[in-house]
Amino acid sequence: MSNYKPLRIVFMGTPDFSVPTLQALVEAGHSIVGVYCQPDKQKGRGKQIQMPPVKEAALSLDLPIYQPVTLREETVQEELMALAPDVIVVIAYGKILPPWLIRLPKYGCVNIHASILPKYRGAAPIHYAILNGDTKTGVTIMHMDDGLDTGDIIDIAEIDILPDETTGALFNRIAELGARTISPVLDKWVNGEIISMPQDDSLASHTSKITKEMGLIDWYQPADKIVNLIHGLNPAPGCYTYLQGKRLKVWRAQKVIVESVNANEAIVSINNNQLTVDVAKPGTIVHTTKGLVVSTGEQGYILLIEVQPENKKRISGQDFINGHQIKGGIAFDEV
Repeated sequence: MSNYKPLRIVFMGTPDFSVPTLQALVEAGHSIVGVYCQPDKQKGRGKQIQMPPVKEAALSLDLPIYQPVTLREETVQEELMALAPDVIVVIAYGKILPPWLIRLPKYGCVNIHASILPKYRGAAPIHYAILNGDTKTGVTIMHMDDGLDTGDIIDIAEIDILPDETTGALFNRIAELGARTISPVLDKWVNGEIISMPQDDSLASHTSKITKEMGLIDWYQPADKIVNLIHGLNPAPGCYTYLQGKRLKVWRAQKVIVESVNANEAIVSINNNQLTVDVAKPGTIVHTTKGLVVSTGEQGYILLIEVQPENKKRISGQDFINGHQIKGGIAFDEV
């Protein structure tokens, strides 16, 4: 429990990512006067109606739930004004807040954004941190304004990105980081112990929506870029390539250390084993004894650790070699 006065909070969030923050605010003793999330949606082949994770959490915590299709209806405005929140906490809600709502609470709307702003504004900050090979990321607690992730910074909490970390793993760690950060920062913010700072717009970068098409592996790219792509799109939408006309998803990979290279062969290190492999055009399987090793652009190599054949379950790269009689010299299809 916080030593500060409990706040009347309207919480706005929808996916799994938002749930730890909602739970943290409740545990801190704040009064959650309303939980706003996206409407229930049909999912899967059976078109079954599913509740958003935040709604499920709110039900378990016995909190009042609101799921408006739009925030621009007059009835929604009246509803929120009646709730009279001291502050609105927003994390991955999925809707743009209208100006009247941003100005409604005494202490404003406070957003938890999954990057170190002004870097990676927009929809997919966690993905792009992995895609770009960053070594650090974090959460920014921001006082929202009318722009897209342009509000003044209240506080930043940083964490290291672990070697070969996937977006899915980092997603969970950042969600927990936001949950640990929000309550103490919120307490200091409303008590005037933190002065927010404007963002430097000249340093801003924007993330675009992640698409399935981004997952097609271009083997002519450098090894580290391909590994970053594989991990950045794990768990969704996933990376893929084609072998003999069939799609092969690639879920985990590792850049292979190249000790030396000449025109015909390279000496590489795989799990502390030094091996000699052929120098071949990018996308060629060059080794199958100690793992599934593929050549890439800039005379690089990657080890495919986890793959998924078409219409099959995920398996290790070595099991794929053994089960499909994969031999060195075979190249992935050029698309």
